[in-house]
Amino acid sequence: MALVPETVSRFAKSGVGVSVQRGAGDAAAFPDELYVAAGASLAEDERSLAAAADVLVTIGRPSDDALANLRAGSVVVGFLNPLGDPAFTQRLAAAKLTALAMEMIPRITRAQSMDALSSQSNIAGYKAVLLAATTLPKFFPMLTTAAGTIRPATVLVLGAGVAGLQAIATARRLGAVVSGYDVRAVVKEQVMSLGAHFLEFDLGVDAQTAGGYAKELSAQEQERQRQWMAEQIGANDVVITTALVPGRKAPVLITSAAVAAMKPGSVIVDIAAEAGGNCELTVADQIVTTPNGVTIVGTTNLPSTMPADASRLYSRNVYALLSPWIKDGALEIDMNDDVAKGAVIARDGSVLLGGQS
Repeated sequence: MALVPETVSRFAKSGVGVSVQRGAGDAAAFPDELYVAAGASLAEDERSLAAAADVLVTIGRPSDDALANLRAGSVVVGFLNPLGDPAFTQRLAAAKLTALAMEMIPRITRAQSMDALSSQSNIAGYKAVLLAATTLPKFFPMLTTAAGTIRPATVLVLGAGVAGLQAIATARRLGAVVSGYDVRAVVKEQVMSLGAHFLEFDLGVDAQTAGGYAKELSAQEQERQRQWMAEQIGANDVVITTALVPGRKAPVLITSAAVAAMKPGSVIVDIAAEAGGNCELTVADQIVTTPNGVTIVGTTNLPSTMPADASRLYSRNVYALLSPWIKDGALEIDMNDDVAKGAVIARDGSVLLGGQS
């Protein structure tokens, strides 16, 4: 859910009226009565909800029905994928809508509470480890029993962003021996602070953007990385991949040859499955087992598998984004605000990216 009752109450205290589609929160454990108690009204369907809205808050892109019923000048907030689907951004602009993309919120100190990418990546990293632990045919921790000692599982996490660091921390809590790797050498200290070993491989380039994200490597750099990575992958029971490049297909870190060299029973959980996958053999929304007994988990949208807390965190991100611009019950976006300059991707019929039309 884009808004939970807790946040509805906060908006209501700011003089904002909130309407929620009837039944929309049921699957996330937020029934209609909780929304009504928090001060929301209930709309029967998307069309009536959108027709009455000054601001439409969504998770992903709104449906065609919702867009068709929004008035010009209305505001749309959600994960809108402006870099991966520029045609949709053009469509929002053509409809004279103001669009705020949650994934474009700048990574500045003041915007940390608004950072939905981080809040949802935390959940994805956590859940990826749980999927790996339930799929792996052995224990994660070391166990000493009357029948002898069971050695701990070895886990390799590729990518040490928010999802990767949460995966490392969770795998450590479950007792595994954990290693982490990222093309950005600057994250070494963070990986080691969680009790994991940081794998080092010198690419000979700085692989971090000014915004703190991993940048796309050249074809030659990617090939060098893959060859070295195959050796590291084969030495582990579990590999969790988290590497994403905004607006691009996910880089392939695990080739079919690397999978073929893994031990039977090994598990790969590919968090980047919905962006094409970091593993060459990943199939989005499927769990496949290779001829040599390696299980590849391609489950997408991992935050949706923990809908109650994913909704709480996302809803708080939305409130933190919009509340500074609410004056006397109306939303007045300050386009001189650095957050608005990054997040607003369409306004007054124009496409804006990075504050530029």
